[in-house]
Amino acid sequence: MESKIKEICTRYHTDRCFLVPILQDVQQALNYLPRAALEQVGAELGVPLSRVYEVATFYRAFSLQPRGRTQMSLCTGTACHVRGAPLVREHLERRLGIHAGETTADLAYTFETVNCLGACALGPILTVNGEYHGHITMAKADKILRKLEKGVETDEQD
Repeated sequence: MESKIKEICTRYHTDRCFLVPILQDVQQALNYLPRAALEQVGAELGVPLSRVYEVATFYRAFSLQPRGRTQMSLCTGTACHVRGAPLVREHLERRLGIHAGETTADLAYTFETVNCLGACALGPILTVNGEYHGHITMAKADKILRKLEKGVETDEQD
């Protein structure tokens, strides 16, 4: 981990102005931001740990907890809500055995809800590792999960 973080910081010439992109790259490499990584980034950049934590906790995109290999986000904005997002949320929570905002114990899935994904006409919307799936239903969610369990790529037509 130490050599990977050093490599990431070096790519940005250890310039503290690049703290956010450095943290993004570290999170991408480690799938979250463990304390040891934050400490090393701070040391590499000469930035106090308190400042590194401030940035890491300010942006919702950063996670201080391990995240699943598959990340799912369900829109619960008004348009998605009235089209059945609450039912899909409850269904996914039952299927995954976790509540929204949690990660499965085996780190296979992180499931969260978000206020808006900006595609209201396609609601409810579910993103799977950044890929949008529109008009999501419980049956479509099950189909996506079956494909993920088999290791098959999902596609937008689900």
